[in-house]
Amino acid sequence: MNVSRFVVVLLLVMGFAAAKLPAQGQGGGRGGPPPQVVDKATPEIMNEDPQTEQRSQDRVGFPAHKIIGNLYYIGTVTLSSYLITTPQGNIVINSDYEETLPLMKKAIESLGFKMEDTKILLASHAHPDHQMGDAAFKQMTSAQTMFMAEDVPALQNMKAGGKEHPIDKIIHDGDKVELGGTTLTAHLTPGHTRGCTTWTTPVQDGGRTLNVAIACGGLQEDARLVGNRNYPEIADDFAKSIKIYQKLPVDVFLASHAWFYDPAGKYARLQKSANPNPYVDPAGYKAWVANMEKNWNSLMAEQTKNPPPAK
Repeated sequence: MNVSRFVVVLLLVMGFAAAKLPAQGQGGGRGGPPPQVVDKATPEIMNEDPQTEQRSQDRVGFPAHKIIGNLYYIGTVTLSSYLITTPQGNIVINSDYEETLPLMKKAIESLGFKMEDTKILLASHAHPDHQMGDAAFKQMTSAQTMFMAEDVPALQNMKAGGKEHPIDKIIHDGDKVELGGTTLTAHLTPGHTRGCTTWTTPVQDGGRTLNVAIACGGLQEDARLVGNRNYPEIADDFAKSIKIYQKLPVDVFLASHAWFYDPAGKYARLQKSANPNPYVDPAGYKAWVANMEKNWNSLMAEQTKNPPPAK
C-alpha cells in the first residue's frame, strides 16, 4: 500500500471511530446527552470475548471483588480501577469518568469499605476515560492526588464541568508512594501517553510475597500513530517501555483496560473457587509483553517500507 492510499484509509478509519465516540467514551457535553451509565453487567456482557476492545462497556458496572491480599477491583467492565486498603486509609488507582463515580462508590461500599476513607488518588494515564473524574473524586474524598510529571500538561487541559484538574503532587519515574505499610512504585512507561504510569507493589498472600504490576497501556491500541509524521517519538517511547516491561518481575498481572488481562474470565474462575488464584498469571504478563514487542517490530518494518512523508 503506498503512502497516499495508507493516509486515505487511516482517515476513513479514524472518521468512523470518531462517529462512534458519543456511545463509547468522550463524556458527552458536545451537544448530545451523556452516555448512559448502567449499574450492572448482563450475562451477555460478562460472556463477551475478553480480548475484544469493547468501549461500549466503559460505563457498565462490574462486580467489585478481592483480587489478592489488600488489593480489590472497583472498575467497570472495561475501565479497570483498583482499591488498595491500609490501616491508615486507602488508595485508589483511576477515578474514570465523573458520571461513573456512583458506580465506584457502590463498588467500594459493597466490599465493606468507604470511598471517603481514600487518602491517595493515583492514575495510569492522562486520558478522559481514566481521569476525567479526578476533580469530583477529590471533592468527595479530599484525597491527595499524585500524577506523573510528563502527564501534567494533558491533565491541566482536562477540566470536567469546567473544574480545574486537582494536582497535589507531581511524581517522577521510580518514585514511591507509601501509606499504612503499603508501598507502590511508579514506573514511567510512555507511548500511550507521555506520562503513562505502570504501578508495581508487593502483596502478601498465604505467607507468600507476590509482585503486582498494573500496566499502563499497550502498543495494540496505538498502532495507528506509529507511522504518523506528527508522532515520530512514539516509536522510541514504546521501545523504551517494552524494555522496562521485560525487566519487571510480575506475578499478578493487571492493567488499565480489561482486554489486556481478562478480569471477567478470572473473576468467573474465582467464583468457582479456582486454586491457585487466577490473577497470579506471570505467563499472561509475559505473553502480553511479547505481543507488544511483536507489534512494535511489525510496525517498524512497515514504517521502513512505507516511511511517512517529510514535514
